[in-house]
Parts: sequence; C-alpha cells; structure tokens
Amino acid sequence: MDKPRMIYFEEEDILHLVISEGEETGSVELSPNITAELNEKGELIGIEILDASSTLAFSRRQRTSSR
Repeated sequence: MDKPRMIYFEEEDILHLVISEGEETGSVELSPNITAELNEKGELIGIEILDASSTLAFSRRQRTSSR
C-alpha cells in the first residue's frame, strides 16, 4: 500500500488526498464539493475537495460552534 499524501492546487483551490495509486474508474459525491474517487474494485483511492479553503474553513467553524 502506498503512503497517503495531500496535494493542494492553489490556483484551482482544490485539495486532493491520494490514498493509493491507481486509475480512477468511478466516483461518489459525498457532499457538495467533496468527491470520493474509486478504483475498478470500488475501493477508495482518493478524495477531492473543491473550493477547499472555503469548504474546510466552514467545517472547522461548524465543529467549533457545536461544542
């Protein structure tokens, strides 16, 4: 198994979490702006977060306010 890594594309504001190498053959939208990438066996190989700076900032505020 490959070591997971994060790649941030600043111009596009996309955060890509690479869980394992392989060809993406499918995807599932987990929530707006967050997509799970799947290989041919349906295994999770990555997560893509669009508009990452806003999406992750909202998640942080939401967790803090619910405590």
